[in-house]
Amino acid sequence: MVKGFRGTISHFPDFDANSDAETLYNAMKGFGSNKEAILDLITSRSNAQRQEIRSAYKSLYGKDLIDDLKYELTGKFERLIVSLMRPPAYHDAKEIKDAIKGTGTNEKCLIEVLASRTNQQIHGLVEAYKDAYGRDIEGDVIGDTSGHFKKMLIVLLQGTREEDDVVSEDLVVEDAQELYAAGEERWGTDEAKFIMILGNRSVTHLQLVFDEYEKIAEKSIEESIKSELSGDFERLMLAVVQCIRSVPMFFAKCLYKSMKGLGTDDNRLIRIMISRSEIDMLDIRECFRLRYEKSLHSMIQDDTSGEYKRTLLNLCGGDDDLAGEFFPEAAQIAYKMWEISAMTKITLRGTIFPAANFDPASDSQALRKAMKGFGTDEDAIINIVAQRSNAQRQEIRQAFKSLLGRNLMADLKSELSKNLCRLILGLMMTPAEFDAKMMKKAMEGAGTDEHALIEILVTRSNQQIHEMNAAYEEVYKKSLEDDIKSDTSGHFLRILVSLVQGAREEGPADMDRAREDAQALADACNDDSSEMEMKFMSILCTRSFPHLRRVFQEFVRCTNKDVELIIKKEMSGDVKNAMFAIVRSVKNQPSYFADRLYKAMKGLGTDDRALIRIMVSRSECDLFNIRKEFKESHEASLHEFIQVEAFVGDTSGDYRKTLLMLCGGED
Repeated sequence: MVKGFRGTISHFPDFDANSDAETLYNAMKGFGSNKEAILDLITSRSNAQRQEIRSAYKSLYGKDLIDDLKYELTGKFERLIVSLMRPPAYHDAKEIKDAIKGTGTNEKCLIEVLASRTNQQIHGLVEAYKDAYGRDIEGDVIGDTSGHFKKMLIVLLQGTREEDDVVSEDLVVEDAQELYAAGEERWGTDEAKFIMILGNRSVTHLQLVFDEYEKIAEKSIEESIKSELSGDFERLMLAVVQCIRSVPMFFAKCLYKSMKGLGTDDNRLIRIMISRSEIDMLDIRECFRLRYEKSLHSMIQDDTSGEYKRTLLNLCGGDDDLAGEFFPEAAQIAYKMWEISAMTKITLRGTIFPAANFDPASDSQALRKAMKGFGTDEDAIINIVAQRSNAQRQEIRQAFKSLLGRNLMADLKSELSKNLCRLILGLMMTPAEFDAKMMKKAMEGAGTDEHALIEILVTRSNQQIHEMNAAYEEVYKKSLEDDIKSDTSGHFLRILVSLVQGAREEGPADMDRAREDAQALADACNDDSSEMEMKFMSILCTRSFPHLRRVFQEFVRCTNKDVELIIKKEMSGDVKNAMFAIVRSVKNQPSYFADRLYKAMKGLGTDDRALIRIMVSRSECDLFNIRKEFKESHEASLHEFIQVEAFVGDTSGDYRKTLLMLCGGED
């Protein structure tokens, strides 16, 4: 079936190139320029019509329209308008040229353009580059890149991806097996096999290969790429896979990354808004709303200003409401996302492991020496505590008391201060003691840290919750449930009490029951808010995570809506945050923690309590996976964020060094 037009900019009816050229000339004549007239005209004409206007302008006035626009306009607005006036192939060619000229290379631009373009677009780009710069694009890319990253770029530059929609089932299975054999099944990775298959097979074929791969490897192809490859080559291959799955979703992610945080990547924002405005901007908008629970229009509006903003909003084409309903493209993507989540078995990896040749007596003596006399040797303490597993730290605590007759925790508390003290003491506690302490801290004092309560109770296993309850009662001489009841209220209280029982079902999904649960959630959307929240709680707080993945997938089929958007639209406050956290954890728990870490460090101050809580509690569970998700979502490594973004006040020196050791490395 031929897909209808999905762009936001189309041919202007009753088009007259000479009249438009005259309008632009008059807008730039005299003192100053009429920027509104320029942007309104250019963003309401298709690219083909703009080329006719450019020709008419030269015929009528003997001047180049782009040169005049460059002279009259300035800054980001000028870049955007001038870029709109170039033919698509020449715009891509200039982006590639700018990416590789000078001392540094903009690998993000190379990846984005070459991973997402069709064969026809690649051929046009190669010809335009030769025409505009008198150089061979392949030679320039070869001269500016290296290794497997270079090889894959050159494969993509050939524009020879198969385009036949007729797929051989035997070849699908063979390719999936070869990818598995090239990565997960061997010591080291056969990168050439990944390049050959991902760089040449058709989109339809590869979509089926990825499904088959998940059956063989019990993990998604993305997870394998993250664990087997690294650096720019890893990012390029992930981009190729994302484009095979859904080009609109790929660009929705790129647009979000271009605007989030403290600064805007305007070159990237301009490049995408221009290049997709006549192709699939409507689908990108829907994917954006699906993934980020806000419209692309609203994010552009909040992140830009002036005529630059107006032009981008014209290209965006409109603001999407938050009804949660999708165009077919986005609904299919939402359904597929939950299917991938349900099928994928993620291998969780921590960053802290048991130390070899461990001697608790020796470590105890070294710690005592570090704290004895005038001054404290923080480096010695950090190097021991941050490089032992939690089980080994408990042996050190016992040995310290047995050999020296002293309480290690009390000594550390008296010798260290501020965040370093909190971090080291957190590491020295058992996981259950630490969680109990974090729950207590979240509820004591004048205010309640609801986000901490949600995070801990949503992400811990039944066994971890039972152990935390026991530790809480032992230390504070009262039950955790009672304290929760005295500190919270309403449906939020009921959610927390349900979770603190540690009675979530365990085991695989029951498909018949998943369909029943999905229909029950769908029916609840028509109830009043109180009844709806109770029904969501009864299912989301009790069913196993594997089962909920299938429930949420079937929910899309039942309603043509995604459960995340329904929660955001229909619920509010702490109830919404709790339900949302459950859904995010069910979908991808490392990604949920990556987002929590980002929020803990972004902005003007650092939420050190959240930062310590997550770094300590996840260091032996899945911090390596969290690092990977952080890098993919935020275009900066967790290591870099801790080192640079969190360099505020106490987040420096010994505290920062300990956090970086827990982080385990730079990605």
